[in-house]
Amino acid sequence: MRVTGVIADLHVEDIASAKGFYADYLGMGVEEFNMGWVARYTSPETGAHLQLVTRDASAPEDPVATIKVDDVEEAYEEARRRGYEIVHPLTTEPWGVRRFFVRAPDGNVLNIAQHRD
Repeated sequence: MRVTGVIADLHVEDIASAKGFYADYLGMGVEEFNMGWVARYTSPETGAHLQLVTRDASAPEDPVATIKVDDVEEAYEEARRRGYEIVHPLTTEPWGVRRFFVRAPDGNVLNIAQHRD
């Protein structure tokens, strides 16, 4: 498995209310998507991005970050082999991403995901 990107998943109460700060003030003005409960914003100048999350729609806990990988099946098997707690099973979500959530030994929950090309 190779990590291809990391995206902060910031908890917010309301995406529309938070958008002014993150999109306007921080310059993350490109809204890549907005599903109502999660939205990704990107800086057009640098390509830096972050996600605003109110509550994950299909998982029991919210992650602190999304770790994009090139082989999510391999990442899942390695997490299981190492005995890490799988918080959300390996799933192909209706919006096309294949992902699972794993709890790091320090307690942080990470969304390990492989996006469609």
